[in-house]
Amino acid sequence: MFDLGGTEILVIGVVALIVVGPKDLPMMFRKVGQYVGKAKGMAREFSRAMDQAADESGVKEATSSFKDMTSSKNLGLDDIEDATKDFTKWTPDSETGKLAADRAADAKKIHEAAAKKAEDRLAAQAARAAEAEAEAAKEAAKPAAKKAPTKKPAAKKPAAKKTPAKTAAKKPAAKKTASKAAKDTA
Repeated sequence: MFDLGGTEILVIGVVALIVVGPKDLPMMFRKVGQYVGKAKGMAREFSRAMDQAADESGVKEATSSFKDMTSSKNLGLDDIEDATKDFTKWTPDSETGKLAADRAADAKKIHEAAAKKAEDRLAAQAARAAEAEAEAAKEAAKPAAKKAPTKKPAAKKPAAKKTPAKTAAKKPAAKKTASKAAKDTA
């Protein structure tokens, strides 16, 4: 309750011996023991009274029924518990462990091969880029004398005068027939 060790009790005893004196010390320890006994008795009686009140109100039955309802056996989870016990028994030396190690090794090989191919591809791209830069530098370094002489553009001739487009001659309207003309006038 108070978590007193041997050294703490010894220190308390020495202080009590000095303060109370050796003559009255046994009587004081007897009284302290009686008070501690009464306190423990009261605590026990209080606990019994609380338990009895809980029994009378039905809390204990409700608690037990609630525990029964939520038990893994009643919920059908006992099979899951059995399956999880098998997981705890797994060892790396089993067949499953060996397969897992093989898969890990294969995955590592695949990753290494993919990394090597990526490095090769990047190196090839860098080589092509360097080659293109070297070729461009050669082209820029060629002397101007080697270039073909350029011809001077011919003098421009004055543009020809544009003639207005001839409009198509209008055709005279067709003559109306006599019967249609008579109807129109009427």
